[in-house]
Amino acid sequence: MKLFKRENYLKKIRGFYDATDIIKVISGVRRCGKSSLMLTITDELVEKGISKDNIIYIDLDKRGYRNIKDAEQLDALIEDKTKNIRGVKYLFIDEVQNVNGFEEVLNGFRSEEDYSIFVTGSNSYLLSGELVTKLTGRYIEFEIYTLSFEEYEAMKEFYHKPISNNSLEELSHYILEGGFPRSIQFDNLSDRRTYSQNVIKEIFEKDIRRRIKIRDRDSFEIVKNFIINNYASPMSINNIVDALRKNGNLISKATVSRYIQALLDAKIIYECSRYDMKSKKSIKGEKKYYLADLSFYYALNTENQMNYGPCLENIVYIYAKSLDYSISIGRIGKLECDFILCDYDMNYAYVQVTYTIMLSKETENREFRPLEQIKNNYPKYVATTDYLLQKRNGIKHINIIEFMKNHENF
Repeated sequence: MKLFKRENYLKKIRGFYDATDIIKVISGVRRCGKSSLMLTITDELVEKGISKDNIIYIDLDKRGYRNIKDAEQLDALIEDKTKNIRGVKYLFIDEVQNVNGFEEVLNGFRSEEDYSIFVTGSNSYLLSGELVTKLTGRYIEFEIYTLSFEEYEAMKEFYHKPISNNSLEELSHYILEGGFPRSIQFDNLSDRRTYSQNVIKEIFEKDIRRRIKIRDRDSFEIVKNFIINNYASPMSINNIVDALRKNGNLISKATVSRYIQALLDAKIIYECSRYDMKSKKSIKGEKKYYLADLSFYYALNTENQMNYGPCLENIVYIYAKSLDYSISIGRIGKLECDFILCDYDMNYAYVQVTYTIMLSKETENREFRPLEQIKNNYPKYVATTDYLLQKRNGIKHINIIEFMKNHENF
């Protein structure tokens, strides 16, 4: 089957295809497309002349490999599959965290310098503990996200699915349906929601329940649903505990904190801290949590009515993450900037996100004023769905739909 090429990620990885001294770690929430990306890489290797015999693909979630649970078994499996192959071996291992002690195995084959190793993992445990301590400087992580809006439209076209000529209507479809690549192939919304619901169940069983002891599943579900239902809203552990206790759920701060960490480790959510731009310090306590995919919210809620404000904020947050920005929320006195973005070269950008500023002068002022308070020359953006764009004090008013479709950097 011909695979949809996710060029935005492939171009980051291509330079490392032949690097035998560096393990390529492809991470991301379950079902975001990591395996398909690895299969695309194998296709590109064949296209550039690598023999199929030199490409070894092991999916540890598949039947036949599920009994591979410890380092010795994995070592023996790789040895058996590569023993008669000459030249560089391109080794692909899917869901490598299923094997206890996989780090030693990877490092052993990496040190032989004729293995180019690619691995995937669906949670943060893959990059914790021994992998970090034993392989520091010897691996590079490429985090993959669910489909961006630009990829969503391109993939629909690839699979000959209908695309609306109205960009706002298409954006609404993207928000409701989410960006899981497999869901694109289903023809109706209810099937896509059912798929998203099952992704959440799979994550709980494989990435959470196996890793931490959850004695009270109902309490975990309450915390999970509270975080998902209040995504993109400022909250602290104390706020969450107080809100839950008002509804009769007596959950301790320690338990809530542990459950949130489990959601973060499973990459269901991401946290964004607040930063005081005057004191140049992070603000402890309140954070915002964003969803790995908006379908997680709509899979839990039967309503189709959407609040575009948090939806767009979530979309911009994940889009910026996919461009490798580090992200925080900026506070300037009593005003707040939705996002402070920082790239690898320590260049900054400031972004306000709202559905429209065309409703009133008050709305326009609310979005522009925080940016006008920032006294430096880094770029500043007001991102909306408006097609009539304003100019004000050097601040760029952008249509976020077109910005993402053109895959522009801030």
